[in-house]
Amino acid sequence: MGSGGSAGRGARLAAAEGPGGGGGEGRLEVRGGRVPAAPWAQRGLRKLYLSDAGLREVPAELAALRHLRTLALDGNELLEVPEALCRLPRLAHLYLGRNGLQGLPPAFARLQSLRCLWLEGNFLARFPRALLLLPDLRSLQLGDNRLARLPAGLPRMAGLRGLWLYGNRFEEFPPALLRMAHLHVLDLDRNRIARFPDLTCLSALCLLSYDHNPVRQPPHVGDAVRLVGNGAQEFMEARQERLQSLQHQEDAEEEGAEAPPAAPGDGSPPLENGEGGFAALPGSPGET
Repeated sequence: MGSGGSAGRGARLAAAEGPGGGGGEGRLEVRGGRVPAAPWAQRGLRKLYLSDAGLREVPAELAALRHLRTLALDGNELLEVPEALCRLPRLAHLYLGRNGLQGLPPAFARLQSLRCLWLEGNFLARFPRALLLLPDLRSLQLGDNRLARLPAGLPRMAGLRGLWLYGNRFEEFPPALLRMAHLHVLDLDRNRIARFPDLTCLSALCLLSYDHNPVRQPPHVGDAVRLVGNGAQEFMEARQERLQSLQHQEDAEEEGAEAPPAAPGDGSPPLENGEGGFAALPGSPGET
């Protein structure tokens, strides 16, 4: 779970990739928690990795990287989201895990191109409201924070397909999730949920992880959902046997429906007369 532990402090390597993919990738040293000026001069930069670099702030020049699509700032010492970050119109993948964040600024809602956001391992006690204004966000990682509830407006995030909420402080299953029928992956590991409601309403769900919650039996989900948690393996094996039994029963019923009807009389085929009809069989009524 999550993106792993911090690699410590000291000199770090940051990767910068410009137009042209891997061929445009450069390497620069980050010393003393400061990024050299080299990346800010590359206005066409598309990917910038500054993970585990001991950063406490990010230069305002970051806003000049208008083509940036991927930015990794995980494993640093950021206490706030840099203002310059909120001015990157093409940013699609953002990694802010394992910092000291307690919230997101309202300006974060400007990141309308954002598709993947990792915020695991911070100090979020409330779901950031700015995220509700990002309807096209598809992947949201909020594991190992301090969340105890989710806002009723969460279903506004209609593009969301994966939601990771492990290692938080939920004592009840968040009701807003029951209206997230478009979710494919839901991770609620390591919370305090003792009871799950019927989740068959989550028709698009493919994976539900509920391990390390005080539940006595697996949640009730659709037949296509893979479960991860206490008792999940036995539940899925029993479900598979039930589905196979139903399939065999349906196959047998279809075979019975397709069988030809029994022939009349002694089982001999009817005799076709010369006019395209069927003549009466010997000994049948109507024979003179």
